[in-house]
Amino acid sequence: MKRALTAALAGICLVGPAQAQTLFTGDTRLACEAIMCLSSSQGSNESACQPSLERYFSIRKRKLRDTIRARHDFLNLCPDAQKNDGMRTLVSALAAGAGQCDAANLNTLGYLGISPITGVEVLMISNVMPAHCTAIYTHPNTAYPRDQLLPRYVGVPDRGGLWADPADYDRVLAEYNARIAVEDAEQARNGWWWR
Repeated sequence: MKRALTAALAGICLVGPAQAQTLFTGDTRLACEAIMCLSSSQGSNESACQPSLERYFSIRKRKLRDTIRARHDFLNLCPDAQKNDGMRTLVSALAAGAGQCDAANLNTLGYLGISPITGVEVLMISNVMPAHCTAIYTHPNTAYPRDQLLPRYVGVPDRGGLWADPADYDRVLAEYNARIAVEDAEQARNGWWWR
């Protein structure tokens, strides 16, 4: 995979006919490499991607929307970023969600709701994946083995459901089911049933 990704990175950093190819440099090169690396499940693990990903993730503004806009502008420095609708939608999805669509980040997204167990207002983790994450995982221009990387939701929001990365899914499911069993047993002992 390393050789293939390195070759692909070299290929997108060249433009023009074979006899007059120009090598991209600076932020233009880093932007093209970042698109390639963010579009691949292996990209973040490759040393060839480190400079472009460090540059991309170093773009931070005070407000999230400004960070997304600045990262989008950076990715658009790559001439291929606006080549067609597929690339435009990919760049938009990457700017909105790259690095934020794993289980750990999805578990920080939620809404306030009333727990059926305690009657207290709690943060509930949504079981709906944000659109920008779905776009990254399902975009035709990305190389994600969906069954290996796509986070899966465990449980239901009002009973403490949460996202799990595929490698952790069985463990998270077992822990969730054990917690629910304890809660249900305690409710039964207290003489009422939440359902």
